[in-house]
Amino acid sequence: MTDKSPIPVVVNGALGQMGREVIKAVSQAKDMMLIGAVDLNTEYLGQDIGEIIGIGALEVPVLNDLQSVLVLATQEKIQGVMVDFTHPDSVYENTRSAIAYGVRPVVGTTGLTDKQLKDLSEFAEKASTGALVIPNFSIGIVLLQQAAITASKYFDHVEIIELHHDRKADAPSGTAIKTAQMLAEMGKSFNPPKVESKETMAGARGCQADSNIPIHSVRLPGLIAHQEVLFGAPGQLYTLRHDTSDRACYMPGVLLSIRKVTELASLVYGLEKIV
Repeated sequence: MTDKSPIPVVVNGALGQMGREVIKAVSQAKDMMLIGAVDLNTEYLGQDIGEIIGIGALEVPVLNDLQSVLVLATQEKIQGVMVDFTHPDSVYENTRSAIAYGVRPVVGTTGLTDKQLKDLSEFAEKASTGALVIPNFSIGIVLLQQAAITASKYFDHVEIIELHHDRKADAPSGTAIKTAQMLAEMGKSFNPPKVESKETMAGARGCQADSNIPIHSVRLPGLIAHQEVLFGAPGQLYTLRHDTSDRACYMPGVLLSIRKVTELASLVYGLEKIV
């Protein structure tokens, strides 16, 4: 960036657990300026987001109209960024709206379909507006995925288990889908059948992702976000696992994405493409 002005940031889903962490991280980043906090929860409408989350006044009220806040972002010296942690039902429209206003979206909300990703990619390219869709902002997950790619050269059998808190609305997780896609890009079909199997209860073997990779989803209170990739071969099991104990682990990736999206002119999918 040639302009040394701080990056204007709008956080959509500001009152959610991830949104609150993003507010804290952005407000502490010297090269960023929080200019908007959006949430559909009207309980705190008009109140200062900093006071709500306990970090002191930030002079940024919580609003429930994304469009008006996006307009505010366009009035800054440099192009603004919207960080979205909302809901799978609204993430497509939120992202499209940001691009339409010339605000660069950094999307952490999962649940976008392949068609929606394609549409958003084409829209961002036509608008010459950078966009990032990141299923998981953890550097540890990037390392796990790279290790899984290496292991896939030597193992023909693999399954993915993802475990999340019971308030996660979509399944399987975007991280698990992305991991399966990355393995599928190796160009091999996994899990050649040994027997003719039959599910006596539907879904017992999980869902089938690309290249015949099963994904199993667990939703329980007490969990945050966890993923296992299990590779099997005669006489051995190779397990890769990543566990999240605090949502603060995602913030370095979120801040990196905010900085990187200002350099893009199209949509990029996955944190591994920018680290």
